[in-house]
Amino acid sequence: MIKEWIEEYKPQNEEELLSALREIMQEITLAGLSRTNFFENAAFYGGTALRIFYGLDRYSEDLDFSLLQPNSNFSLEPYFKSVMDEFDSLGLTVTIKEKQKQTAIESAFLKAETIWKEIVLEDIINEIGIRSNKTLKIKIEVDRQPPLNFKTEEKLLLRPFSFYVKCLAKPSLFAGKMHALLFRNWKNRVKGRDWYDLEWYIKKGIPLDVNHFLSRATESKHWKEETISPDQIIELLNKKIDSVSISNLKQDIVRFIKNDEVLSIWSPDYFKDLIQNLKFTDNY
Repeated sequence: MIKEWIEEYKPQNEEELLSALREIMQEITLAGLSRTNFFENAAFYGGTALRIFYGLDRYSEDLDFSLLQPNSNFSLEPYFKSVMDEFDSLGLTVTIKEKQKQTAIESAFLKAETIWKEIVLEDIINEIGIRSNKTLKIKIEVDRQPPLNFKTEEKLLLRPFSFYVKCLAKPSLFAGKMHALLFRNWKNRVKGRDWYDLEWYIKKGIPLDVNHFLSRATESKHWKEETISPDQIIELLNKKIDSVSISNLKQDIVRFIKNDEVLSIWSPDYFKDLIQNLKFTDNY
């Protein structure tokens, strides 16, 4: 079964094969969580949610969740067994370790212990030349004190079986991405993934959930006013465009996409023109 899933991705090199394996692990993890009450308490968001359920054409690494209501005592540990059982039912062995960190973000790392060489069979390994001892690891994060005012919807996933996952709706997902792009605390490091996703949202005509963006910006203390307008958001974006290195953005995103030719148009002028097409929800 795993081999058939991998073949659907048609990987051409080691990086693509590892990305496919990681995405399969992400979906199996979601399946394990769906057998519990997890999605009664939390919603899936971030780049991986956007890829798996909404068609974003780049790979993503982590599984990010937001509680539906703040709960500082929430723990991932009660859900570990269901996730490990799901992998075990497919002949895969994983370990999960909770990260001990006193913050609003509850974190855990899921690591594949199975030798992937045995799972995907020699023909794929030999054709691509992957090193079978390369570790596959997924970070799982849950925001226990989330900014609210977001909207959710149930999305169907068909692999490894049919089940529903509660996800943030696309405009609310866009708000989370916009907040990360504008205010992510990476010092001198930037994420080209944020800008690639911005381009994707705008091209798809998905409106930005202004209320959820405002909740995030005020909660993180990056915005002091009680309201924010589309013009103010555009102004923040223009300032950010002037401050980032386009070459650094490209360097970050390139390993997550199959065709880096799409990046040739990237420039400050391009992004300033692009954001003029940004749409906003009309309920702010």
